[in-house]
Amino acid sequence: MLGLMMDRPLLIKDILENAVANFPDQEIVTRTVEGPIHRYTYAEANVRIRKLANALKANGVKKGDRIGVIGWNTFRQFELYYALAGIGAVCHTINPRLGPENAGYVINHAGDEWIFFDTTFTPLIEALAPHLKSVKNFVSLTDKTSMPDFSAGELRSYEDMIADASDEIVWEIFDENTASGLCYTSGTTGVPKGVLYSHRSTVLQSYAANLPTSLNMQVGDCVLPVVPMFHVNAWNIPYACLMIGAKMVFPGPALDGESLATLMEDEEVQFSLGVPTVWLGLLQYLDGAGKTLKHMKKTLVGGSALPEKIVRGFKKHDVEVIQGWGMTEMSPLGTTMSLTPAERSLPEDEQIAITLKQGRAIFGVEMRLVDVDGHVLPHDGEHEGHLQVRGPWIVKEYYNHDKDILTVDGWFDTGDVATIDRTGIMQITDRAKDVIKSGGEWVSSIDIENAAMSHEGVAQAAVIAAKHPKWDERPLLLVVRAAGSSVTADEVKAYIAERLPKIAWPDAVEFIDELPLGATGKVLKTKLREQFKDYELAS
Repeated sequence: MLGLMMDRPLLIKDILENAVANFPDQEIVTRTVEGPIHRYTYAEANVRIRKLANALKANGVKKGDRIGVIGWNTFRQFELYYALAGIGAVCHTINPRLGPENAGYVINHAGDEWIFFDTTFTPLIEALAPHLKSVKNFVSLTDKTSMPDFSAGELRSYEDMIADASDEIVWEIFDENTASGLCYTSGTTGVPKGVLYSHRSTVLQSYAANLPTSLNMQVGDCVLPVVPMFHVNAWNIPYACLMIGAKMVFPGPALDGESLATLMEDEEVQFSLGVPTVWLGLLQYLDGAGKTLKHMKKTLVGGSALPEKIVRGFKKHDVEVIQGWGMTEMSPLGTTMSLTPAERSLPEDEQIAITLKQGRAIFGVEMRLVDVDGHVLPHDGEHEGHLQVRGPWIVKEYYNHDKDILTVDGWFDTGDVATIDRTGIMQITDRAKDVIKSGGEWVSSIDIENAAMSHEGVAQAAVIAAKHPKWDERPLLLVVRAAGSSVTADEVKAYIAERLPKIAWPDAVEFIDELPLGATGKVLKTKLREQFKDYELAS
């Protein structure tokens, strides 16, 4: 027997229409690429989104077309999110940090016919243009007065394109599994791979993001997504905020500590989301300037392991830190570490130790651990295994990719090694490819990195395996000193020895000027391994 409920598709345009119907006066604020602050309401944004949709259709954009966008977090990219989805086209957000070779590859692989880009990225587009096979139209995300010089063909102004378009539109109703967005993995192992999101997966993920055990955003909250819109839809914040009527503040290209702190205070931001490198810069600025965040209540940190110094640094400003974990393939949110009342009653050090774990699966995500032979392992906090996931917003295959990526019984292997305890808390102990196998034992590079990062003289740290004559592999710790620090290798070793078991003590510490970072801010250990491939440890 089937239920007797209406069968209405889950579509992104409904998020917009509901927001305008219920929160028409809520604000969207942008620090623009050109400099000034732009401010408008949901209702005013809706008019421009409708005009953009009509302009796109008038210029031949149709259902299923892939439209490339390379832009900062601004109101114009926000408008593209909704207008493209509303007409059934696919918004392909392109990460400029992929570099010219990979950026060109993903544009060609996606078959993009249009490229919208912020003026900042004009040199990149000019360099790519001769190699782009399918792109017919270039649009600069600005007005006529700020148009850049462009030598790669005809360039349109975004504002001119929508100026005379009608704001009257009847959105089409189509299957909720229709593609809406395309985002490519960072390409740290092999070429980037396309993850094609649907209206259904996006709406469901946005629902889940607003759960109290997830991001717990409230109507009227002021939210600043530092996490970029050009990667995994800014963790779905442009959809989740509209769903519950939150004010959004887009930071544009100015992501330094001073710029973020000023914008947060001016707009009374309460919640912000970003990667560890951004928050380390913000905290360093606040400490150096003797300032604090008067309105911030919480931040979600994701993208790479959360250093303890960020948790303690934000505590000085009475800001709660929530760790989130996910992947491009998961749309991206998979877990959050929201403390239960019982966990909040624990001593501070014990609370922080829990906060440093990746957290519990949000509703809609299932997790399991398997050993190398595929046997499912218990969730007891002790067994380490390969982390696999499944759910309605998790990839089942890559775009234009002919290899099966799921297990026989339908799970996606994340490439992480983890534990899960009896209360559902998952902790990643390493990436499968980063685990150090020392004398038959696994050593977690993440544990060593976190311990090193908690030293005040260490700005950044990364661990790779180095050859050892007896143990095959042992940890080599690579450290970027904090500004003004003269910390020595022996001091770092002694500090770690107080915090980790002997098997996890690094055999050597080397100081470097900077760590190579990938397109999403993660450390490129492939480059570090290449740099130190001939490094041999003493017995």
